[in-house]
Amino acid sequence: MLKKILVVDDSQAEVRLIQSFLQQGGFHSVGISDPTKIEETIDEERPNVILLDVVMPQRNGFQVCRELKSQEHYSTIPVILVTSRATPSDRYWGEQQGANGYVAKPFTPEELLNAVKRFA
Repeated sequence: MLKKILVVDDSQAEVRLIQSFLQQGGFHSVGISDPTKIEETIDEERPNVILLDVVMPQRNGFQVCRELKSQEHYSTIPVILVTSRATPSDRYWGEQQGANGYVAKPFTPEELLNAVKRFA
């Protein structure tokens, strides 16, 4: 059975790009661009891994990650931040919020797939 990856990015183009890389890597993916619908989508889709952008309106990825990791129902799902915010302090802050991995944009398909394969 294919592992399911939830892709969350406010850019539809970015969601589609990531989904194409995941498909090439043999994964099934679900993409959303509204960060307020993450929990609802997790409950419906039961993903194995979440790829989460940081810079989004309404709820940024750091907030989402912290909230997911603080809830027992979601805390065991690996979260990989996929973001243009790639300074050492951004990476550190992501770790502090509970992120399991970090992929800096722009990334290659191999970088993304290697990060996902660590947890899927």
